[in-house]
Amino acid sequence: MLLASTACAAGKSDGPDDSKATNRPGATSSAPSEGRGSAEPDGASSSKLSGSSSSTAGNGGDDEAKADGTAACAEADLSFATANQDEAGDQVRHLLLTVTNAGNKTCTVYGYPRVQLGADAQAPVALIKESDPKAFARLAPGDEANAALLVSGGQRDTYEAHTISVVLQGRKHGSSASRPIDFPMPGVDTLTVDDGGRVTYWMTPSGLALDFIMSL
Repeated sequence: MLLASTACAAGKSDGPDDSKATNRPGATSSAPSEGRGSAEPDGASSSKLSGSSSSTAGNGGDDEAKADGTAACAEADLSFATANQDEAGDQVRHLLLTVTNAGNKTCTVYGYPRVQLGADAQAPVALIKESDPKAFARLAPGDEANAALLVSGGQRDTYEAHTISVVLQGRKHGSSASRPIDFPMPGVDTLTVDDGGRVTYWMTPSGLALDFIMSL
């Protein structure tokens, strides 16, 4: 199934200029309607942490659940998926990271995922600032938020990564709402990474998130 795209020009951060566009694969999920979840993409990898919790230590002020749904989504209430957006046989460069509210209360995913590719990464993947949706991803039970991840942008300092580690941000700016979470690898054991990697903010439409990386 094809990941639907909304009308939005591809953005870039302090990284390389836009280059030749990459075709999206045929077997991916369709973009969810805003604020609603969708079925997991074919071929996507996913994981679920058992248990349910309304708070996570170190979440910057969200220790108590809030009835209005503004509490940061707790790690134990989320499931995690990674979907490859490149054609079969091509180098894996474009990924979609998805978190789904598997709990029973509305919560919010704030900011963007702090992504570290591999244990030897010197710094988190740089943010595409232009991808700011101007609204946090508020998730009712079953809803999902998506972030697009470019793992290599043709830059220097290439290395191999065997893990995708993500820290969720808290409601308070600069805070953390989770420990480092190991997202599933996208059907491969190794990613070729360089310092041209980029990631978007969390947003509900998967197609909109992907628009910011698919031409890079």
